[in-house]
Amino acid sequence: MGIPEYLYYIGLSAKKAYALRNQKKLPCRVISVGNLTVGGTGKTPATIALAEEAKRRGLSPVVLTRGYKGSANGPCFVTRGGGALLNAAEAGDEPVLMAGKLPGVPIVKGNNRYEAGLFALQHLNSQLSTPNSQLLFILDDGFQHWKLYRDKDILLLDSGDPFGSRSLLPLGKLREPLGAMGRADIIVLTKCEGSDGPRGKETEGLIAEIKKYNARAPIFLAGHSIVNARLRGGGKISQDMIKGRKVFCFCALGDPGSFRSTVAATGAVVAGGRTFRDHYTYSAEDMARIKVEAEESGAEWLITSEKDMIKIRDLDLPENIIII
Repeated sequence: MGIPEYLYYIGLSAKKAYALRNQKKLPCRVISVGNLTVGGTGKTPATIALAEEAKRRGLSPVVLTRGYKGSANGPCFVTRGGGALLNAAEAGDEPVLMAGKLPGVPIVKGNNRYEAGLFALQHLNSQLSTPNSQLLFILDDGFQHWKLYRDKDILLLDSGDPFGSRSLLPLGKLREPLGAMGRADIIVLTKCEGSDGPRGKETEGLIAEIKKYNARAPIFLAGHSIVNARLRGGGKISQDMIKGRKVFCFCALGDPGSFRSTVAATGAVVAGGRTFRDHYTYSAEDMARIKVEAEESGAEWLITSEKDMIKIRDLDLPENIIII
């Protein structure tokens, strides 16, 4: 362990010890969704899927999120379940995305998720039709949020790059040492679309390594696929419209390579692309440059993600843009 890693580890250990000594518990069940590394492992779609399943089972889910890069001071509502009350600059891009995907599910932003939970309980009593025993708090990106007690920890690992360089921040991508996997109650390997092909042996090897640190947690495989594709006006289109066509991909995601691979899996020919850092705020100049580069690549379509569309929808967009 190098000096930068060691200093990070000392700070992390002190923060964790203090948080656990002062840990608070909400009067309802809490499930955390988080990861071990920085970068995109699929926490947002996993949180959405968990909230949707909770609703199907008759529970009343409420998402607690820190709203990364959002300027609004918490605790505050991103939504009460009827559409976003804040924009991406105020709430962060992912909470606004969830607000659009989860009708009927309140989302509360706050750095202190315990206070955010109390805020939800105070302001949603009349809205929630079920008693507290049926209320479920979903802690978004909460694996390292030790301040709040949780009943279950769901840990997501990117099957293609689960541990980065196996170094802690700032030299690597690990937020915690690998031994932290031991406290997970459920482990999900994401981006396993190819686990039944050549990558199958790699996945088997990864599962064997995980079990060295955590032999009790069930391990599930998850894959990413396109649910739908739509035009900027909202109309859905068939994926066959881009099959065999030249496309230009652009995104500001934690794992842009995965996004590009998802697009390529449709049969589209990725003629070019541009990537920005995760949570990037696009400017008019960025959009103009993207359009020029797309034209130069010979692409018939520009393709981006729902998360990116939240941040570019007020810019001057081309007509031939597809959101997946």
